[in-house]
Amino acid sequence: MPTDPRAALTALVAALERHLEAAAARRGENDPVVLGAYRALADAFEDYDDALLDAFDEVTPLEVFHGDDEEFDEEFDGPGEGSGSYTGMDDEEYEDESDPASADPSSDAPGPVRAT
Repeated sequence: MPTDPRAALTALVAALERHLEAAAARRGENDPVVLGAYRALADAFEDYDDALLDAFDEVTPLEVFHGDDEEFDEEFDGPGEGSGSYTGMDDEEYEDESDPASADPSSDAPGPVRAT
């Protein structure tokens, strides 16, 4: 039986409020109240997203994270891409506009002006 999106949204908002309250009163890193509120929030979000899809053929731009940090890094970095930190562009992707030697020779733009 499909869930009414409005009812699912109300349940999602309530789960967000419970999660906030649990986080504010947290007693340690693995507080079971916070973990329970986290799971309830994830379930409420998925129920809402499913109800939205069933009723309107629409989804939210959000997704519940399932997995460990290593899987998360690989999703955003790609396999073997490192720690997720920015390492800069490759040399062939970068053209130093302040260096006349790297200027595009087919460009009609004048080169640097030097005082004599």
